[in-house]
Amino acid sequence: MSDRELIISNLDECWSSAINFFESLTNDHWEVQSLCSDWSINDVASHLFSVEQALTDWIPAGPKVPPPFELVPGYFAEALQMDTANLVNEFRHTLNRRRDNLVNMTDTEFSTPTMTPVGPGTYDRFMAIREFDFWMHTRDCTAPLNIATDNSGPTAEMALNEVRLSIGYIAGKKIGLKKNQTIHFHIYGAIESDIFVAFEDRAVEVPHIENPTVVLNCDSMAFMNQACGRIDPEIPIGQGLIYWTGDDTLGNHSARNLKFTM
Repeated sequence: MSDRELIISNLDECWSSAINFFESLTNDHWEVQSLCSDWSINDVASHLFSVEQALTDWIPAGPKVPPPFELVPGYFAEALQMDTANLVNEFRHTLNRRRDNLVNMTDTEFSTPTMTPVGPGTYDRFMAIREFDFWMHTRDCTAPLNIATDNSGPTAEMALNEVRLSIGYIAGKKIGLKKNQTIHFHIYGAIESDIFVAFEDRAVEVPHIENPTVVLNCDSMAFMNQACGRIDPEIPIGQGLIYWTGDDTLGNHSARNLKFTM
């Protein structure tokens, strides 16, 4: 499977999962507080819908022509005024149009340089970020309703990779890794991964580290929740879902300072 096919497949699966979840909700569910501190489940659905609505039929034209982000606030406000049944119907229609967009784009268009939410990139990189957004926001809504989700597989791996791409920033700026310190992030559970970070001129991911300063063991969903600032770190630490070996001071600090986005 090509990178393009994988991104489209994972994004399609996340779209389907999200819309099926929203379609299953009762009226009372929509006003439940999500894991996003300022948003109800209705707010999250409206956010996801408004971004995809803004991106519908948009073709990247190069790095100097940004995506139509200016449309999102208006679409978001409109979505909040819809009754939930209409919102879900419009959401499903928009996602079907987005599927058509992705299928009909040329390979050149799909890899065109453009601005993304994390800075200059390409359209395919932007779509991987959209996959991460849908994957994470769906769990922001299912968790407070105690609805189980499958947190394994290619969609979860792609979402985790978005955090991994920022692991140098997390270790260097959020944790404050210093010269001669190293971290081994051991991700276990639904997703298994080993990420090694050393301090060179700055904190960077490296292929492997023997005898790291600290090994931070994180359940994969707990790791994602911490990286995205969703849950008080004392909760997964108290549950034994995040723990460390090696330097206790660095481990203690690392476990409580993984947040790099909201």
